[in-house]
Amino acid sequence: MLFAERAKSSRTAITDLPSTEQPRPVSFRELDAACDACARGLVRSGLRPGDRLGILSLNRVEFVVVLLGAMRAGVVPVPINVKLSADTVSYILSDSSACLVFAECESKRLVPSGVRVVELGSSGSNGFEAFLDNGPFHAVEPDPDSVAIQCYTSGSTGRPKGVLLTHYGQNWSRRILAHTRGTTERDVILVAAPLYHKNALNAIKQGLTAGATLPLLPQFSVERYIEAIGRYQCTVISGVPTMMAMVIARKDLLKKIDTSSVRTVMMGSAKSSPQLLRELQEYFPNAEPLVVYGVTEGGPVPLGPHPEGNPRPPESIGMPYPGTEANLVGGSNPNEGELVVKNPGVLLGYHNLPAETANRLRDGWYYTGDICRRDEEGFYYFVGRNDDMFVCGGENIFPVEVETLLERHPAVHQALVMPFDHEMKGQVPYAFVVLRAGARATEEDLKQFALANGPAYQHPRRVFFLQQLPLAGTNKIDKERLREWVAKGSFPETSDER
Repeated sequence: MLFAERAKSSRTAITDLPSTEQPRPVSFRELDAACDACARGLVRSGLRPGDRLGILSLNRVEFVVVLLGAMRAGVVPVPINVKLSADTVSYILSDSSACLVFAECESKRLVPSGVRVVELGSSGSNGFEAFLDNGPFHAVEPDPDSVAIQCYTSGSTGRPKGVLLTHYGQNWSRRILAHTRGTTERDVILVAAPLYHKNALNAIKQGLTAGATLPLLPQFSVERYIEAIGRYQCTVISGVPTMMAMVIARKDLLKKIDTSSVRTVMMGSAKSSPQLLRELQEYFPNAEPLVVYGVTEGGPVPLGPHPEGNPRPPESIGMPYPGTEANLVGGSNPNEGELVVKNPGVLLGYHNLPAETANRLRDGWYYTGDICRRDEEGFYYFVGRNDDMFVCGGENIFPVEVETLLERHPAVHQALVMPFDHEMKGQVPYAFVVLRAGARATEEDLKQFALANGPAYQHPRRVFFLQQLPLAGTNKIDKERLREWVAKGSFPETSDER
């Protein structure tokens, strides 16, 4: 059980923050009782070990209760992105054979008719409170290779794929994360990334394992995020680099709070620029900014600190954790290529996708599709995605390389580069740029900067200026929306110069 040694503690485990004015502190004892009540409710409803249930909700303590309560009963939770279309949600529920869905009122409309829904936040007969069956519950003892959770990841193309993660692997993962990150009951770990994404799930598992306190925001909001850091004196904050760039952009708010409590800033799911790392160090002076590599299928965090405590280079994604093997394959030399990993947390397989499983999982090694390099000391660095790379006039371009170049310009706060079709070149890079507050630059300025400081084929053929980059459901950048804006020729807050 995730927090068995603290199950009777009256200390706060999660502070649910549905609003600034109405925080809901939940103790370890209360959380344990709620998880038991949920497990009993599942059994009373006829669910058996191995059955699937869907969770369709923004962050709230009930999400955690359903997640952990299901695992106690041997039922497999299927967290679902609330920003998906109804068709995609229907596909996930059908593919997983989920027989029950826990959903907030706003998300119920996504659930197809005929599937039973328990409404989170409702006190009615179909509400969560009525579903619970209060009392003790003896947790199911799972087989090591039994499925603990079935996450869905879309990758870059195609329909979402169900990732089967085992109880043994998840147990290994939570313990290794809590230990190597030095997490203790003195930590306060702020969670704003969605709980259906690995970033937030890892934070919950790591925090509860170590006895930390977890302030939980329904979703990411720059204002509420910064306010929570100061109010709860958070020691660990985490998210994707886009979230942190948005935080740093609000220097007016950061100057109003005390950030000295923050000891770690963790960023994953995308490359972090050297400029962003420097700015984080400036505004969180006692914190170590860490670039964290994670992939749902691969552990989900296979790389971490140096085993002997040697300093990690600022842009490195780390070295293999104890129990993890890593290698680079298919590159021009042994220290560059596709990252492959093997550890107890690697996926059991893709649900109902034997061909995809055989392609990505070979002799226990998971082929990540991420291109990395390794330095002389053994630290790994993220270069780009296999499927992000595109060819421009016969030259291979990794978008992150162009982004890193553009972010060296003194006026650029954040850059995103994507390929667009071109009649002569096949595809060419377009850049979407957020400028620093008060800074000015034109499209031509940035084109000339890229030409002067990098290979000509990499320079962006178009540059679009935005107030901020749009976020999708997982708080990653919404690239489809950017493509729609380009196609329509209409951008919010866009001009040739800012």
